[in-house]
Amino acid sequence: MVETSARLLTLLSLLQTRRDWSGAELADRLGVSGRTVRRDMERLRGLGYPVHAVQGTAGYRLGAGASLPPLLLDDDEAIAVAVGLRTAAGGPVTGIEETSLRALTKLEQVLPSRLRHRVNTLHTATVRVGAGGPAVSPDTLMAIADACRRHERLRFDYAAPRGGDTVRSVEPHSLVSFGRHWYLVAWDAGREDWRTFRVDRLTPRSPTGPRFTPRPPPDGDVAAYLARRLSSRAWPVQATVVLHESAEIVADRVWPGMGVVEAVDGDGCLLHVGAETPSALVWMITSVDTAFTLVSGPPELVEALRAQAERCLRALGEG
Repeated sequence: MVETSARLLTLLSLLQTRRDWSGAELADRLGVSGRTVRRDMERLRGLGYPVHAVQGTAGYRLGAGASLPPLLLDDDEAIAVAVGLRTAAGGPVTGIEETSLRALTKLEQVLPSRLRHRVNTLHTATVRVGAGGPAVSPDTLMAIADACRRHERLRFDYAAPRGGDTVRSVEPHSLVSFGRHWYLVAWDAGREDWRTFRVDRLTPRSPTGPRFTPRPPPDGDVAAYLARRLSSRAWPVQATVVLHESAEIVADRVWPGMGVVEAVDGDGCLLHVGAETPSALVWMITSVDTAFTLVSGPPELVEALRAQAERCLRALGEG
């Protein structure tokens, strides 16, 4: 019986690693006869696992069932799930905190002691710092995701950042989790252009609109498009500087949403940035940690750069 149970776990693990297996392949991997494989398949079905026969190949496929049978996870997968559930419990999606904690409690109850110890060690040694992003309803996320999947127009009320509500009709393309916010990237039918929307500011309307033919993603990459949009929006203070290193070298130092890097040649590139204040802009530019030359910017930025330079020199006793 112990040997049979161990073989069933091994068989289940194999079925989860790829879509289809032939009976001969499974028999060879398990070191048993084809008849034994067929019996084991019936045992798995009896335990609630939806094992389907693949027509024409004498094979098997593990499908999705109406109920969730026990999952087989290796050590790293179990830890990853536990960490993900704990993170979700403190995340910005409202309504799933309690559900995540319930699922985490069930998982921790069945974890071997060595894994439970590792998960608890990580939890007790971790401190969450800083406020999370605006809360987002999981129903809103699902409504948007469903419209994206079905290629159906989405209508919603949108609260503009500077006040005033509008009704928008869009062709939704993708949901993007970016920093502390969720965004929808979509083709705005009224503006006839791509737009980004903060999900916490929109309320979907029902029903959805007609189906549409999906357009190619903006600029070929939704995440890069969103980063450029956030970097180039109408900040009160904006500037362009020449960085005296190539775009490839400084790319990792410019975080998404900070600014737009424009390649020039192998020795330099342009950085277009914006911020709320001149001092914030000085910090962003100098954080790239390379020599630079100011190309354009308001007089207040020039004064802020000069003041920062003088402070640094005074700190060295040279001012």
